Amino acid sequence: MINEEDHLRIQCLCPGFQIKEVWDLANQIDDIFETQMDYGYDEKRGYLTSCPTNVGTGIRASVMMHLPALVLSQQINRILSAVTQVGLTVRGLYGEGSEALGNLFQISNQITLGQSEEEIIDNLYSVARQIIEHERAARHKLIQESRMRIIDRVNRSYGILSYAGIMDSKEAAQRLSDVRLGIDLDIINNVSSDVLNELLVMTQPGFLQQYAGEKLTPEERDIRRAELIRERFGRI
Repeated sequence: MINEEDHLRIQCLCPGFQIKEVWDLANQIDDIFETQMDYGYDEKRGYLTSCPTNVGTGIRASVMMHLPALVLSQQINRILSAVTQVGLTVRGLYGEGSEALGNLFQISNQITLGQSEEEIIDNLYSVARQIIEHERAARHKLIQESRMRIIDRVNRSYGILSYAGIMDSKEAAQRLSDVRLGIDLDIINNVSSDVLNELLVMTQPGFLQQYAGEKLTPEERDIRRAELIRERFGRI
């Protein structure tokens, strides 16, 4: 992106836990750009970015994590509080200022000055691995101690998504999160996670209006959203 928050932003995305692979790709692209232009750089302060909070390495490394079990077991605040104490920050699905809809959290580095790119990547990788293990342990405990409650929650959300006639974006995100957890725990096997990934984008207000080709009222969007979900779930 040119002349957004900074003069130049190189952004690379990959599915799964591929932090180091994404960094390698971004680094290669950066090397190509650097052969053709001069970056504002200071030996002491690093890259002199337009946005002061990016001065130094200029790198923002992030992982998007689905953490429903930590939310359900009420451990999420403790985990995220610990994360902020090691130079990382937590945002919602759409970055700074956004809400963590559907139990999706974006973990990224807060510090860009005083650490190398490799140190930032390694720190994020290490913390993300620990969060993954906490989430897995929480899921195991939930299924061991509250199996029927979890199955009921997942199936209720699946049923509502399959047959609801009207649904707002916040409820859709939460119901889709429940179904995603159900897929991961082998409670549901007739819905693809690819469909859930698709719906995560398609159920947003802006997409629904573009999809409809006209301006919609909030209620009309909620009706279209439910219709779109039913269609993708094979229920017309």
